[in-house]
Amino acid sequence: MADTLSVRALNRATLARQLLLSREPVPITDAVARLCGMQAQEPKPPFLGLWTRVAGFQVSDLHSAVHDRSLVRATMMRATLHLVTADDYTAFRTAMQPTLDGAMRVLGDRAKGLDLSRVVPAARALLEDGPRTFNAVRALLQEEFPDVNDRALGYAVRMCLPLVMVPTEDRWAFPRTSEFTLADTWLGTSPASVPATDELMLRYLAAYGPASVADAQTWSGLPALSEVFERLRPALRVFADDKGRELFDLPDAPRPDEDVPAPARFLPEFDGLVLAHADRRRIIADRDRPSLTTKNLRVRAVFLWDGFARGIWEQDYKRKVATLTLRPFEPLPPTAVKALTAEGEALARFTEPGAKETVVAVTDV
Repeated sequence: MADTLSVRALNRATLARQLLLSREPVPITDAVARLCGMQAQEPKPPFLGLWTRVAGFQVSDLHSAVHDRSLVRATMMRATLHLVTADDYTAFRTAMQPTLDGAMRVLGDRAKGLDLSRVVPAARALLEDGPRTFNAVRALLQEEFPDVNDRALGYAVRMCLPLVMVPTEDRWAFPRTSEFTLADTWLGTSPASVPATDELMLRYLAAYGPASVADAQTWSGLPALSEVFERLRPALRVFADDKGRELFDLPDAPRPDEDVPAPARFLPEFDGLVLAHADRRRIIADRDRPSLTTKNLRVRAVFLWDGFARGIWEQDYKRKVATLTLRPFEPLPPTAVKALTAEGEALARFTEPGAKETVVAVTDV
């Protein structure tokens, strides 16, 4: 019979792998590799996510890594933009193609007349001339395919052509409208020809395990991973959660005692930790989960106390005052408020180094 892991035990195991039990003095490329990528739907959140995980992290560290091409921002898991190492992009981009193909279904009737066998080579030819914004790519493709929806053209290129975003000297390394370029041109190598799905799942477990097949499917967007885990089963440890569901893990992965202290931490918007499992109780209670996402599908920034998401936070900067507002799901004890205030002030100083004053405010429940 498989050993049962409590929700709290799963919490501590996941925090250990996510560099959230203590900040670790590791190079940021190593940190991003250990996290198996960071969601980067917008450019700023990975900077905050690394600050909260890596000892001594500076904005310039991430700037350097994307400019020297050891890290790239590209479409990967769940068909969303991620910050990943160049090595992981080339190793796993092909494994993600079923997810990207499935994402094409959102086009619906807008895909009428879309012929990928013609559109993708045409887009490649455009980008071989140099980086372009997607507005420019769509406009040029529309000239060549005037009867196809321009948004469908752009989306098809994002999903079907391996591309990376070109960094700039903007504060958060990428402007609101970034240029894209061909991945093989930027990295000097093409994505692996064979999908390394088994290796990707092992990396997922290293970053987010112990986890179920459903968890892995939720994180990756890949369908039907049961066969993959059956292949891997002989090399894995098998546990059960408190509801009897089967969980897989690497034999030597960290699984700290569930009473190991977990410090106050702030996670940015879209942080992978709150998106990486089908059953997210290891991070956020089911009753609080609806508060995570806005009506327009933004994933809110959360703060952790004793390892779990206890509320959302927002930041404002006016008249040289950086204000972090905490909106807890339920009343916080004084010890939590004290620890979160200290951590919040440090975060405010990081995000707004020119501030003359930092304020951490906790709203009433």
